Amino acid sequence: MMTQEELTVPSLGPARYESPLKAKGRPFPDPNVRIRMQARVGSDELEGQDLTFEKAGPRERIYFDPATTTAAYVTCGGLAPGLNNTIRSGFYELYHNYGVRRVLGIRNGYRGLVLSEGLDPIELTPDFVDDINDMGGTVLGTSRGGRDAADIVDFLEEYEIDILFCIGGDGTQRGAHAIEQEVRARGGKRSIVGIPKTIDNDVAFVYTSFGYVTALEEAAQVLRAAHVEARCHPGGVGLVKLMGRDAGFIAAGAAVASQEANFVLVPEVRFALEGPGGLLEALEQRVVARDHAVVVVAEGAGQHLFASADASTDASGNKRYRDIGIFLRDRIRQHFAERGIEMTLKYFDPSYSIRSVPPNAYDRFLTDRMTRNAVHAAMSGKTDVMVGSWNQSTIWVPISVAVSQRVTMSPLSDGWRAVLSTTGQPNWPGAEEA
Repeated sequence: MMTQEELTVPSLGPARYESPLKAKGRPFPDPNVRIRMQARVGSDELEGQDLTFEKAGPRERIYFDPATTTAAYVTCGGLAPGLNNTIRSGFYELYHNYGVRRVLGIRNGYRGLVLSEGLDPIELTPDFVDDINDMGGTVLGTSRGGRDAADIVDFLEEYEIDILFCIGGDGTQRGAHAIEQEVRARGGKRSIVGIPKTIDNDVAFVYTSFGYVTALEEAAQVLRAAHVEARCHPGGVGLVKLMGRDAGFIAAGAAVASQEANFVLVPEVRFALEGPGGLLEALEQRVVARDHAVVVVAEGAGQHLFASADASTDASGNKRYRDIGIFLRDRIRQHFAERGIEMTLKYFDPSYSIRSVPPNAYDRFLTDRMTRNAVHAAMSGKTDVMVGSWNQSTIWVPISVAVSQRVTMSPLSDGWRAVLSTTGQPNWPGAEEA
């Protein structure tokens, strides 16, 4: 059971300086106001309802002297809409509002934080970040996989970096925690702050991660295209594979947003493929009755259908999954051919294209709010902390707590019920959850 002590964000020490924001007339939140972890109450949900998070926001006194402080940004892992916006808003908060004049951009993810790689940081300036918010991707570059924390702290010491902002998903945040532990072991006073990034929307204590809504919009457009293709061919089937290794939020959300999907397959729900009540039978019935269908599958769904699992991992340590999209494409074609039923299948895999576009208005707003609160955390002396969003508030949560769990979509959730309602697909009764 989690304790309140575990939710206490570490601090580097007493705040020694008056915040420059005070002279600008900025309002400061009451530091004693906290955000409840558990918003719902009920006989089976009482546990943990008294646990609270620290509410994010600027503090009247800060730990670092802006005139002598160096901050750095690093973007890691896969792309997501909004990375450049995060860098830009964070730079402007540091540079214009706090008066920090030395802000660095680390090149190519954690690889750029190793001296032997020879990747000198980029000096961020107002001119450099001026229009990067309209670009997809990350101007700093990215890579997968971590590096030895000792090597990274050597780099921070060499370049006299006081604050490191780590923008990335679960693996990136684990790396940030390891860096902070190494800084602490050396007796250093450096702030390590995580900014969560994942279009899968599966980071704990982040209600909506930036880039997710943009990815939904892009994915919904693909579903609409798949629907058009399916309706324009005899027995047309549009099969769309979307990202979602362990969480089906993109597949489910895009299906509900587009209202075009007839079947949605996610990692959290084990579905039957063959036999009565299975996907193939239901799909056949749909095509025979309506002459078209759209199937959406998350990349991590249906792994139980493969005879053997892939035991390898990627550079970030994530287990590699077998390609469910290609598997279903071939099996659906085989099923209809064996029964002599006319069917034309169009296969779509927009996985990379939907995450490389610039963010929409909502994600621009979200990146700005989260990254400026990350700056407030760092300047006030917080460390080993990640910015989160919980119960309609921006919070600070210890990274160790954030990475202790992964978020998945419950088959009992409103989101999954919305999928069942909009698609009319079987709930595969008797099929155990994945």
